[in-house]
Amino acid sequence: MPKPPRVRRETVPPDLQEPVDAFLAYLSLERGAAKLTTEAYESDLLRFAAHCGRAGRTNWTEVSLTDVDSWTRALDRKGHAAASMARRLSAVRSFSAHLVRSGLRRDDFTELAHGPKLRRKLPGMISAEEAAKVVSAPDTGTPQGLRDRAMLEMMYGSGLRISELCGLEIQAIDAESALVRVTGKGSKDRVVPVGETALVALHAYLQTGRPKLVRPKTGSALFLSARGVAISRKTFWLGVKQAAQRAGVSVPVKPHLLRHAFATHLLEGGADLRSIQEMLGHADIATTQIYTSVDRTALSDAHRRHHPRGRGKGR
Repeated sequence: MPKPPRVRRETVPPDLQEPVDAFLAYLSLERGAAKLTTEAYESDLLRFAAHCGRAGRTNWTEVSLTDVDSWTRALDRKGHAAASMARRLSAVRSFSAHLVRSGLRRDDFTELAHGPKLRRKLPGMISAEEAAKVVSAPDTGTPQGLRDRAMLEMMYGSGLRISELCGLEIQAIDAESALVRVTGKGSKDRVVPVGETALVALHAYLQTGRPKLVRPKTGSALFLSARGVAISRKTFWLGVKQAAQRAGVSVPVKPHLLRHAFATHLLEGGADLRSIQEMLGHADIATTQIYTSVDRTALSDAHRRHHPRGRGKGR
């Protein structure tokens, strides 16, 4: 659904607005939250604050569970997806906890709030053969094709998020050690291995492709657009779509699908879950388990083939 317009600040009572601003400053300055994260919190909290203002609340001590429930019901009536509603409620929960820590409230008004039930979805499956076709699809006879080939190799070979990939700078690549330093969610740095195939593609791009995309004001961004600035996520997303079409892959391929393929193919190859968690940059291993789900039939088959008690022996 389309992104809703920003809430006008004058629709939020001042005594509701000021604690929200203080919380956003706390997220940015003390917690080191990324700009996009802070903006998402701001949007969600201002909408909740506006809802409370319309209900006659003038400060946060007057807000109760009733306001939270009426807000989530309103979101549901407007057709918001369960995942979107859960994210918005999570923002309000975090803010309510901050109010308690700050001494602005004695109790957490979200403590008994019930969020929507979420169905954990995987972004789809793509085989190693299909992934190889997509990655190899760009026309490396052009600077943009060399760039896209290198980016696809990095995404599938190192499991980077699209924002991480588009934000890479040249100095982040350590070709000698085959490593890349990535700044992920919450401005947290991690070091991820780069495969030999990706290094070859990166070398070709840096030698032949990037110099032709450089403009007078180009900085240190690794992957450049035709204008000589860091490539946008939208431009790369279109590049992935075109590569999938050229490869003749029938599965709808989005950038995140290649990140998912990176994880699942590592797991199938014998990598342990903790290592995959580290490479993906997940704070919680439960998130990694979602992205690296293995078909139950495959698990049963593996048990029958490899476990000494799985083939009916010893009964």
